[in-house]
Amino acid sequence: MTEISEAIEQTPLPVDGLFEPFTVKSLELKNRFAMAPMTRAFSPDGVPGQDVADYYTRRVTGGTGLIITEGTYIPDPSAGPFTTVPRLYGDESLAGWKRVVDSVHAAGGSIIPQLWHLGVERGAKPRLNPDVQTTSPSGLSLDGVPLGREFSTADLDDLRDAWVSAAVSAKKTGFDGIELHGAHGYLLDQFLWEKTNLRTDGYGGSLRARTRFPAEIVAAIRAAVGEDFAIVYRYSQWKSNHYDARLAQSPTELEEMLSPLVDAGVDVLHVSTRRHWDAAFPELDGNDGQLGLAGWTKRLTGVPTITVGSVGLNKVFTTAFTAEGAAETTGVDRLLQQYEDGEFDMVAIGRALLADPEWVNKLRTGDTDKQIAYANEHREVLY
Repeated sequence: MTEISEAIEQTPLPVDGLFEPFTVKSLELKNRFAMAPMTRAFSPDGVPGQDVADYYTRRVTGGTGLIITEGTYIPDPSAGPFTTVPRLYGDESLAGWKRVVDSVHAAGGSIIPQLWHLGVERGAKPRLNPDVQTTSPSGLSLDGVPLGREFSTADLDDLRDAWVSAAVSAKKTGFDGIELHGAHGYLLDQFLWEKTNLRTDGYGGSLRARTRFPAEIVAAIRAAVGEDFAIVYRYSQWKSNHYDARLAQSPTELEEMLSPLVDAGVDVLHVSTRRHWDAAFPELDGNDGQLGLAGWTKRLTGVPTITVGSVGLNKVFTTAFTAEGAAETTGVDRLLQQYEDGEFDMVAIGRALLADPEWVNKLRTGDTDKQIAYANEHREVLY
């Protein structure tokens, strides 16, 4: 190998492509960077205040093109357990979100809320609406233990209406689209996972049948918000404390699961992984065995994808909740190669943006040596 060819191989990939604009229906973004949704719970009585507006706006000023808010409860009384998680219903909460949206827009960014229902992950002793029983597809925890009760058919009708109501409120409030939280073992994911969905009423059984209710929610939202309002759907293979879980055991099953969601109206799939570079199906031969989950998702569905998972940091996010939660900054060479290979269209940044609101700008200017490493205190304050 000649010295010239060696030099070419070692030349780092440019970051320019990630700073190109990107448009999907109502989402008109200045670059390919999104702030990943991260629960912060700094909204007393579910109302986001000026500190929340400043928090998100600070990331836009620091270069982030799209803000995906922390999970925000839909108007179902069993949506979640905490009184300080923001809600997407009620006059005060919606007024608070309007201030957040206006602030982000004034700074030149775009913003979508993540609509959230925890299902059985709400637990047995919620602080919010403690007299309301926790509900889920089959009344089973992620460990298979009975908890709460199973949704009745009438419950599903009401639940579908609650998702639609939240989406319509988001559009009226001025958000640029919405994201449905269908990952990490929360409600929509509980329908998809065979271990938490044992229903026999047409919403359980085969993988396609387990996809039915999430797809119905997407279709109902699409009918309510119109064709031009962007719908993002976040999903994952893994669940909380079940990191080896798989909804799809093969690309064929993945296509079977995702196709109904896309057919129902999903515009972008946000593919949540703990490490963005991990191969989705390493048991496959050749290059297919190296392709990440976002890459497979894009190949199988044809819709734009968002990748996420330990971007710019050397530890997975679960360590953030331990005494050893600090994570050092790393390069993004693998991310850039995946983008060059067409595996994803956008990248969501999580803890790196908690630590450093200017992370994106520093990447653009080449000042990566000035990026701030993540530490536990970044999780404990809203800045």
